[in-house]
Amino acid sequence: MNCIIIDDEATARAIIGQLCSQVSSLNVLEDFPNAMQAIKYLNQNDIDLIFLDIHMPDFTGFDFIDTIKNPPKIILTTSDPNFAIQAFGYDCIVDYLVKPITPERFKKAIDKAEAIKSVVTETKASSQVETSSGNDLYVNIDRRLIKIDIPSIYLVEAKGDYIQVKTDDKNYTVHSTLKKIEDKLPDDLFLKIHRSYIINVDKIIDIEDNSVLIKKDVIPVSRSNRPELMKRLNLL
Repeated sequence: MNCIIIDDEATARAIIGQLCSQVSSLNVLEDFPNAMQAIKYLNQNDIDLIFLDIHMPDFTGFDFIDTIKNPPKIILTTSDPNFAIQAFGYDCIVDYLVKPITPERFKKAIDKAEAIKSVVTETKASSQVETSSGNDLYVNIDRRLIKIDIPSIYLVEAKGDYIQVKTDDKNYTVHSTLKKIEDKLPDDLFLKIHRSYIINVDKIIDIEDNSVLIKKDVIPVSRSNRPELMKRLNLL
């Protein structure tokens, strides 16, 4: 994977570069002391992975992510453990590494990034939501139309340019958008509760604070979507 490093501290860039050199699948193309230089580079180059510091002068790591269009996969590297929850609200963020970073923890983050890249490579341009009819949803996977029983779907999760459709029997990774599948699912059964999640309301097991439990998945509920969720529940 081609990658770049963005960190305002030269020592941190050197350490991450050294960790990258120990992983044969990583190819560090450049490193940058600030996000603005990196943005100019990304406008002209394709990158698979970015190692990104959060706290940088003038332009934070989150500012950087919000600025670039269609960001590649990102591993955050920071001395501050307090932004993990905020970080995983971004689809592009693969992992959150707290400095000092051990080789073992670094390798685990790379394994996550490679697993995601592998799924994307296997399904790219070969799967999409095609059509729905009655209680059935058809998805095109590897040039095959596969029928999914709509009531069996309990969760749809956005993952970059893909969505994962989870059913009672099987999960499907589909090249599509959350908006596209939302338009094909019945409003009386499904509800978007977060920018990355659509749930089957009938499958909810438990609700606590700002999350719902469905099967074994704990799914966050955004503040803006919570009122609509509460309206849909048959409260005693």
